[in-house]
Amino acid sequence: MLPLRERFPAPAVMGVVNVTPDSFSDGGAFLDPKAAIAHGLELAAEGADVLDVGGESTRPGSDPVPLEVELERVLPVIEGLVRETDVPVSIDTVKAEVADRAIRAGAALVNDVTALRHDPAMAEVVAAAGVPVCLMHMLGEPKTMQDDPRYDDVVAEVSAFLEERVALATQRGIAADQICIDPGIGFGKTADHNLALLRHLDRIAAIGPPVLLGASRKSFLGALTGQPLEGRDIATVAVNLAAVRRGAWMLRVHAVRATRDALAVAAAIEAAP
Repeated sequence: MLPLRERFPAPAVMGVVNVTPDSFSDGGAFLDPKAAIAHGLELAAEGADVLDVGGESTRPGSDPVPLEVELERVLPVIEGLVRETDVPVSIDTVKAEVADRAIRAGAALVNDVTALRHDPAMAEVVAAAGVPVCLMHMLGEPKTMQDDPRYDDVVAEVSAFLEERVALATQRGIAADQICIDPGIGFGKTADHNLALLRHLDRIAAIGPPVLLGASRKSFLGALTGQPLEGRDIATVAVNLAAVRRGAWMLRVHAVRATRDALAVAAAIEAAP
């Protein structure tokens, strides 16, 4: 399999397909499999390089979802997207069995917000399948991660965590060129923590693996702009353009077309004589 950077040249775009009733941005909007498939196909048409399908919300305060419920949500959507588009599908899950079943259904990547910590079998599933994996930093768990997050040095601590998880993943048999990392914007971080990570994203990128960034529509953008969820896409674009300049490889977003348009304009400016 091609290394991630070659398979998805930067800046790449991951479109979000939430198959949940309670995700912070579009929970419930695409719970019906047909609606979720249609939404994924729309994001693919807008230029998504990857479609990230998730059946368990990881918003602050969310509760875990039973295995069978998560499988019932995501498998029909993955199967439908794999059937209808050539755009690779990612499974956003912390459960090894969900990842395994999703890969068998056609998913080509695993996005684990716990960086292989939640389920001891996850590394084995990923390694055996030979698929890429995203390792994300999260302080605590979704239910409590935003209660009172504290760091002495958020950039140093997140960097050290990601370095350790990458080392573990390779030790467990996952190919180094199939690993990407995510600093976990909003996952156990205050607004100031998020801004520090974004300002110094080059230090995260210096770890080595390509960096996936998921800042789309998050609450710190609302705090900065005063905008509700549906009004945060402009702020998201601003964050993502700054992140690309600091080494971000892939952007996980809800608004793919706006992201693609902004990246095209930025690239044209950089290429101008």
